[in-house]
Amino acid sequence: MERADDTAASQRPRWLLWLAMFAGWTAYGLLYAYQAVEMYAELGEPYSWPGELRTNLVGMWGWVPLALFLFWMVDRFPIRRGQVLRACSILMPAALGVVFVRSCYIHVLDPWIHWYKAPPSFWGDVMPTSLQNNLLLSWIMIGLAHARLYFDRAHAQERRASELQAQLAQARLDAISARLNPHFLFNALNSIAELVHHDAARADRMLVALSALLRRSLDTSRLQWVSLREEMELLAQYLDIEKVRLGERMQVHWHVAEECLDEAVPPLLLQPLVENAVVHAIARRIRPGSVRIGAGIASGVLWLEVEDDGADGLPEVEGNGIGLANTRARLQAMYDGRAMLSVAATDAGGTRVELRLPRLHAAAVAAHGHDEARAIGFDRVPVP
Repeated sequence: MERADDTAASQRPRWLLWLAMFAGWTAYGLLYAYQAVEMYAELGEPYSWPGELRTNLVGMWGWVPLALFLFWMVDRFPIRRGQVLRACSILMPAALGVVFVRSCYIHVLDPWIHWYKAPPSFWGDVMPTSLQNNLLLSWIMIGLAHARLYFDRAHAQERRASELQAQLAQARLDAISARLNPHFLFNALNSIAELVHHDAARADRMLVALSALLRRSLDTSRLQWVSLREEMELLAQYLDIEKVRLGERMQVHWHVAEECLDEAVPPLLLQPLVENAVVHAIARRIRPGSVRIGAGIASGVLWLEVEDDGADGLPEVEGNGIGLANTRARLQAMYDGRAMLSVAATDAGGTRVELRLPRLHAAAVAAHGHDEARAIGFDRVPVP
């Protein structure tokens, strides 16, 4: 037996469909009773509200299981492209079967309900009337069942598309992280390798600091979001490692507003940007240089900034775009294009990297999860 492609209808609670059917046919019966009473009132004929309610409601309630049967048949044999004749050849006998069962229902209950003024003949009265009235009604039920089926199918496809999009975004983030983490580790180990032959004590301190940094990085790598406070603490550990290697040649200036430390950001967001500044600018300088890290809230968005003094006139080297490319890809995946990253040269010959992010409070992420927190936590102010 061939079933419909989508199983959303079968996943819906069965009692909900029963309830909807009962409510719908009850409303239909009440409407018929009201119309009958109005007609008798206009003609001046006697009428009884209890009698009209009994006659119409009992008649309509008999349709509840019959309509559910037709819905069940449509779930299994829907009319769709390439199978129209096959489905109709099954649904038409089902509709005729409903007509026959409906006739039996009316014939059996008529002595108590009195739909007919005189005892009717099953084949001469009840069956022809049922065929005339109920065959069309059966196909109306079949049409409604198809509408419900295709609505469920469209809803399920939309949900699957959303799930696939989320899985794709997560796969992209995993791939980006897989490239980013070895890149960071490679540069850190390179720094240690430069020291191990002529300053073992400093190299040892760097290894200890790197161990602590990697342990903390692994803890945050399982998360999609961390607070900016945690991001800054992790960044400070990385800079401590580089400070051991570069000594007084590197100065770090922090300009981070207290009000933004509880904002949520992707983990290791700033580290590759600061690493670019250290490796491709400060480490190549002969004279001391500075790295400036800033953060704050302006115009309803979170802004982050990393600026360096440049390589003191030395030409640029290739390979400094990995961190920026990965950061752009992460922002696109996690903020759906609502974040901005810009790179500009400073008047002093350095480089300034600026980020503008929609605000998302870390407490909202912890309390509601990623998707719900995004829904309630992003400020509606557009990122300039």
